[in-house]
Amino acid sequence: MTASTVTAVIDLDLTGPTISRHVYGHFAEHLGRCVYGGFWVGEGSAIPNEGGIRLDVVEALRRIGIPNLRWPGGCFADDYHWRDGIGPRELRPRMVNSHWGDVVEDNSFGTHEFMALCELLGADPYVSGNVGSGSVREMSEWVEYLTRGDDSPMAALRRENGRDEPWRVPFWGLGNEAWGCGGNLRVEQFASLARQYATYVRDHGDNTVYRIAAGANSDDYHWTETLMRSFDDLAAPDSRAWPFQAVSLHYYTMTRGWSSKGAATGFDEEEWYLALRNATRIEELVSRHEAVMDRWDPQRKVGLVVDEWGTWWDVEPGTNPGFLYQQNTLRDALVAAVHLDTFHRHAARVVMANIAQTVNVLQAMILTDPETGALVLTPSYHVFAMNRAHHDAASLAVTFKGDVPVREVVGDHLATLSASASTRGDTALVSLSNLDARRPVTVVLDLRGRDVTSHRATVLTADALDAHNTPSTTGVAPREHAGVTDHPRGLEVELPPHAYVTVALDLA
Repeated sequence: MTASTVTAVIDLDLTGPTISRHVYGHFAEHLGRCVYGGFWVGEGSAIPNEGGIRLDVVEALRRIGIPNLRWPGGCFADDYHWRDGIGPRELRPRMVNSHWGDVVEDNSFGTHEFMALCELLGADPYVSGNVGSGSVREMSEWVEYLTRGDDSPMAALRRENGRDEPWRVPFWGLGNEAWGCGGNLRVEQFASLARQYATYVRDHGDNTVYRIAAGANSDDYHWTETLMRSFDDLAAPDSRAWPFQAVSLHYYTMTRGWSSKGAATGFDEEEWYLALRNATRIEELVSRHEAVMDRWDPQRKVGLVVDEWGTWWDVEPGTNPGFLYQQNTLRDALVAAVHLDTFHRHAARVVMANIAQTVNVLQAMILTDPETGALVLTPSYHVFAMNRAHHDAASLAVTFKGDVPVREVVGDHLATLSASASTRGDTALVSLSNLDARRPVTVVLDLRGRDVTSHRATVLTADALDAHNTPSTTGVAPREHAGVTDHPRGLEVELPPHAYVTVALDLA
């Protein structure tokens, strides 16, 4: 099939805002087998571990440069009382995880275990505090317990539990989904609570906390506007955003509705396009929330944190419906690529994002087999690996000349080509996605402003749209891509159907 040709102009010397590495953040909730059986196997496990933390999972996440990890939820966060998860494990009280499977939680993985995990990962902790069923005092004391270094009551309690020095905890969430499982609050109620709680999430010593208020669900722009109206004077030139520094946004991709979200595998082309059309909606959502924020905060002091995003399909047959275990296919990889392109384009406002979730839940990076203990790297993992050079790099605008290929999807239109680019020092990375299930496309990279001395390309694709990886088969893995040739304007890149390609450039 003859490929259409599109030209993409990239001025390599005209850099934009820095793409924070934190948009490649992750999320670990006490949900299904994310923590227990994913990160945590216990010290007596035959699986290699350090203090009960599974080491092959740690090593895999270190390879993709995990920058931060959000914990303990999610909906679980607003039922979680941190004192239940400290001290000797055999003495910790149990609780019911009413949101996720109605199972009994023994609290064997708590604050110290999470902080040990973050240290092994080299990741910054992002702690979600309990606004829904907790108290201001409870949250304030948790911050003190974690980050204070003198002989305060909470610092002394931490030392009794075996940790002398305080930890660095830069990111703190003020509740989660306050419009739903975090309290079913009206935004006007929550805006007042967020100000109150933020006041008591204090900086201790040299630990400066970046406070993130629970933000909107999808297209609830009123929620974002009400939170922005609640700020103190954002116009003062030297002031820090107060009382919190960011608001969040949650958006999940599915093909149907909440009661029947679509299958993770075995889908047809119609569902392929529906999913990708819905994934590309993240551009509209971020743009419109950003526009609301710009009206109140033109200096962009307040960050937008997309701390839950990804695909949400019907659970795999035979698994606990409350555990949200789903397979991860090539389609999920392209959903991830589309989202990351959007975050790159909006790097001035989007300061963090957290894919949901890291292990064994929803759009996971890693699946672990409960029978054999095998670890599986998903197609989504490979997108994150291929994009690592975007971390903390300067964004570059990608401008298409003329029309890009478009597909009609249920009365709407899906642009089937997505791209973003960045540069750091004498290198650059261009990310390209062909969302068309059947048709290849050729992209001419019109590279301006700096000379390209060499290039390398990687492709992620497969024969089947629902190709995925299992303990016994690797259906989707990156490989070297030979379809890049010199062109008078720069480079010509052949994109196969349903494929993700990165082109790494060395610059003079």
